Amino acid sequence: MIGVNKVILVGNVGKNPDVVTFPSDGTVPVKKASFPLATTEARRNRDNERVEITEWHNVVCWRGLADVAERILTKGAQIYVEGRLQSRSWEDKEGNKRHVTEVVADSLLLLSNRQRNDEGQRPNPLMDILNSDTEPLGDLPF
Repeated sequence: MIGVNKVILVGNVGKNPDVVTFPSDGTVPVKKASFPLATTEARRNRDNERVEITEWHNVVCWRGLADVAERILTKGAQIYVEGRLQSRSWEDKEGNKRHVTEVVADSLLLLSNRQRNDEGQRPNPLMDILNSDTEPLGDLPF
């Protein structure tokens, strides 16, 4: 039987992504971006009072998606993330066993950005990416 490991989250970025670049045997180094994501759910308790419950998720992006996350994500931005759960464990410097469960992102979408510039306008980091100089893709067959 084949299993399914799919995660879909909509939430707010807890802090700007931490980015690490690892050297690789090839010509292109491998980039990793990680950040916390808060998802909040509203419920009513037994006294019919509204209660908000926030869950924190560790999100990890690799390679090109890590580059995009580094360029467009900021603390407070609301995003949509699709990916898979991955658990890992290791021993820290003191010999303690550590465990973590992460969401390894396959795709992300910026839904809103809380940051504003000096004129009160929201910056549009996607326009910066689209307007930046990029290498030509060469001769495409279409």
